[in-house]
Amino acid sequence: MLVYRLPGTLEDEELTALLWEAGATGLEERGGLLRAYFEEEQPFTEWPDLAGGEWLEEEDRDWQAEWKQSLRPVQAGRVTVVPGWLLHEVPPGQVPLIIEPGMAFGTGHHATTRMAVEALSALDLEGQTVLDVGTGSGVLAMAASLLGASEALGLDIDPLTIPVAFENAEANGFVKDAPGLHHTATGRRLNFMEGTLDGEDIEDSGRYDVLVANLYAELHDLLAPDYRTSLRAGGPLILTGILEPRLPLVRAALEREGFLDVQERLDGEWALVTARNGED
Repeated sequence: MLVYRLPGTLEDEELTALLWEAGATGLEERGGLLRAYFEEEQPFTEWPDLAGGEWLEEEDRDWQAEWKQSLRPVQAGRVTVVPGWLLHEVPPGQVPLIIEPGMAFGTGHHATTRMAVEALSALDLEGQTVLDVGTGSGVLAMAASLLGASEALGLDIDPLTIPVAFENAEANGFVKDAPGLHHTATGRRLNFMEGTLDGEDIEDSGRYDVLVANLYAELHDLLAPDYRTSLRAGGPLILTGILEPRLPLVRAALEREGFLDVQERLDGEWALVTARNGED
């Protein structure tokens, strides 16, 4: 069994996504290191950020069964993010959101995803429109829809995320139609799109009632003007993916763009920032 060992944790979604993309067949965290299982050694020429680890040859074991056994459902507000084989463990009254680990781009176990889902759970989304910027696996857009949003759009500049998000949505009771998807039980609309906030498709769709974005602080700073123009006046803004030392950058960007009621929450080294659009 070939193991590639390098510094990192399972909560580092960018690193784990790169390892899945490079052909890993499984991941685990042990002794402060991330261990990725491969069928053969990889030069990582297409993934230079993975260089610097070490290859190990170990005795074969059923790592997949062990890994599945170690995973638990993640409760975030009214939503429980859960792999399909643990659906029976979702507590009564919770909204199940099925994400299969191993599909990369976020499974709900990271603090930033969990805090964003909790923030969405605290809102009354019934009949609202929600924009999820940097959707990745589609968790936040799907959570918004399952929590009552009449329409939710997940937007990402990475084309690799869009098929993953559609596949995850179909596992949660959404079916494809034209355009996007609808939920078979509720009829709520959901779609995923490659693009940016200043793209024509976004501009033509009007302003959203709620905007959520799980991105790093520098991108929040850059996109703050687009958040303002994409969100209706008074609409809630939910930002995460922010390391605590970078909070001042996000605060300054929101103040610059006239956002009001700015509040912050920490979970370890990660921060969630909420605000509302002050533009009339």
